[in-house]
Amino acid sequence: MVRIAKLVFAIIAGCSLGTAAFAQTSEQKTTASDRQAVNITVYNSNLGLVRETRRLTLPNGRIALRFADVTAQIRPETVHLASLTAPSALRILEQNYQYDLLNPAKLLDKFVGREITLVLRRYSNNTESFEPVQATLLSNNGGQVWRINGQIVINPSNIAEMRFPDLPKNLVATPTLVWDVENREASTQTIEASYLTAGMNWRSDYVLLVNADDTKADLQGWVTLTNASGATFEDARLQLVAGDVNRVAENRTYALAGAMARKESMDEAQFQEQGFFEYHLYTLQRPTTIRDNETKQVSLLEAAGFDVKKEFMLNGQRYYYQNYNNPGQSIKEKVGVFIQFRNAQTNKLGMPLPAGTIRLYKKDDKGNQQFIGEDRIDHTPKDEDVRVKVGDAFDIVAERKQTDYKVLASGHLYEYAYEIKIRNHKETPVTVVVNEPIGGDWEMVSTTFEAKKTAAFAAQFNVPVAKDGEATLSYRVRVRY
Repeated sequence: MVRIAKLVFAIIAGCSLGTAAFAQTSEQKTTASDRQAVNITVYNSNLGLVRETRRLTLPNGRIALRFADVTAQIRPETVHLASLTAPSALRILEQNYQYDLLNPAKLLDKFVGREITLVLRRYSNNTESFEPVQATLLSNNGGQVWRINGQIVINPSNIAEMRFPDLPKNLVATPTLVWDVENREASTQTIEASYLTAGMNWRSDYVLLVNADDTKADLQGWVTLTNASGATFEDARLQLVAGDVNRVAENRTYALAGAMARKESMDEAQFQEQGFFEYHLYTLQRPTTIRDNETKQVSLLEAAGFDVKKEFMLNGQRYYYQNYNNPGQSIKEKVGVFIQFRNAQTNKLGMPLPAGTIRLYKKDDKGNQQFIGEDRIDHTPKDEDVRVKVGDAFDIVAERKQTDYKVLASGHLYEYAYEIKIRNHKETPVTVVVNEPIGGDWEMVSTTFEAKKTAAFAAQFNVPVAKDGEATLSYRVRVRY
């Protein structure tokens, strides 16, 4: 019976020791040097998705896994961790994000009340010397207060160097995720982590070069990527999402791990575009390094010799039809210049164009490119028109004059008469499109040029003007409010 009791005690003790050994937490750190692959998806709303894999050898049992070199603007609630090679063996118990980064001010704060070594600079007989002394930091709040050799010293100016005996555990050199994990398979595993981060953004910029007679153009598109996330990613696979992604008010978005489509490399030089949900996904067909605090430009598209159309346009103002407008006095108006083209394969284009700024250039008579204007374009799918305002015409002058105003008997019925003179000082004839916003229930009574009803409250006129000539658009409209 004694032997059996001893045996049972030994088994219980052994089990207790095994349980204690399993419960004991070991610490393991992984850094960017362990990365096997990294995928970066950037949205045009100051948001990035980081998905990376690291190869780690994990022991059996409870592990404090320190996952370093994540971004400083990580959103911890979006983090997802999984083992790709042993998914059932790894279980996450707890997650912490440590962002109390090491810097001189915080290091001093952690050593308030502790003793460190100060190296003091001394001068004697024009000779500089250095003396290490033990000192206690009493305060680091708005200045430093020290106890040195039994004296209280405020902000000593002769400190050449500070030497600290150790590094506080709660200060980290880089932002670090710490997972409390339970691993049931001691092996080398491929770990995938994904998270959303702020500090990443991109925009599109376009250069449009029009030809001499403004009928053809060349287009070059650039992606400008900005990384201010606090981390560098070497040889990353870069993808960009164009579209208006909905974000909830408190800026909380769940992890999108694995959501981005994967596509085989087809073109080593440019982005490959594909539809993705209700957005468009642009994948760079080669790895690229995205450094912290870096602005990177990558070619997005090129197209040459496609058709464009130049338009001159005069847009009236709605208030012209709200009240009496001083008949007899002319109103000087600007005539806008627009360039329009169709984003279609039949026009040597066809790639969905992300929203961005388009800058227009034209060669002068000596062959030098000159900047002629810029405008913003919205996200433009294929087979849709792109229309940009270049500026206002210098040699086309428009003057508007209200020639008549009547309140008819009913009190809710009015007549307006306008005269718009357009003078063309160019060496070529032009056609000016005049758009008039007319409120209420309106009817055109008379006009010198055909009126087209382009919308419920809009009329449009095409007014041809000869070179060095003048044309007059006169019309009378009856409006019921």
